[in-house]
Amino acid sequence: MSRATQTNTRPNRASAVPISIEKRDLEKLEAAYYTLEHPSLAVRLSNVVGTPIEIAYHLLPKKWYRRIHHAAEKGISKALRTAVSTMRRDHELSAHEAYFKVLAAGSGGAGGFFGLPGLLLELPVTTTLMLRGIAEIARDEGEDVFDPETQLACVECFALGGKTEMDDAADTGYYGVRLALSAYMTAAMADVAAHGFTADSGPIVMKLINAIASRFGIAISQRAAVQLMPIVGAVSGGALNAIFMHHFQHLARAHFTVRRLERKYGEEFVRVQYEAFEKADQLRRSSR
Repeated sequence: MSRATQTNTRPNRASAVPISIEKRDLEKLEAAYYTLEHPSLAVRLSNVVGTPIEIAYHLLPKKWYRRIHHAAEKGISKALRTAVSTMRRDHELSAHEAYFKVLAAGSGGAGGFFGLPGLLLELPVTTTLMLRGIAEIARDEGEDVFDPETQLACVECFALGGKTEMDDAADTGYYGVRLALSAYMTAAMADVAAHGFTADSGPIVMKLINAIASRFGIAISQRAAVQLMPIVGAVSGGALNAIFMHHFQHLARAHFTVRRLERKYGEEFVRVQYEAFEKADQLRRSSR
């Protein structure tokens, strides 16, 4: 697709008003599209151990999948209040992405001494660090991190991180995931505003957490599978956690870039532009 300024129309209360998107914003949206639709976690993890992630994934005992899902659900439900409570509302400072990678590496290194049980023990710490890093990115993109909608959008990033190249794009693409969660998101906002984001949240919030944890668990399972490889120890565990953190920070930056552009141009308009990138991408793939 041409990088020239794109135009489209979006109706308002008076009439259909022409709207255009700045070239710089169009480029940012294109970069966000490729980040959100082309996951890289499995590739990065495979590069660490020199083995395709699929091989390591099949080594993971089946009983661990349920444990990982439960740990993901529990970690998400408890972490956001802690992650956001230390945030400040000011916007002059950029997100400390490198800082949180270092903290995550330290957490992963400690857990690496104890194999899979260690992973489950350090997962709540890692999840809290990741949410804090995601919240800073959200603030960096103009969001109010004390707004329940923003807080839920931060958690939503974990659902985006479970995509694999084998998934059906219609169901697991960026807007597909957001659509699947939208009913829960809308209902949960009132509950979070009233009670906060805690393990004692209402059933609607817990259903949302469960849906997100199902996809977050895929990424954790990939991380756990690599932990089984003989060469992975405490040092490599730290490196794996840094990769894990980077993966979700990268997704969060793309997610909140899309949300910022939606606030600027309107959700429908941005989605039309996003889908245009998707069509062009599919055309390129089919022509190979």
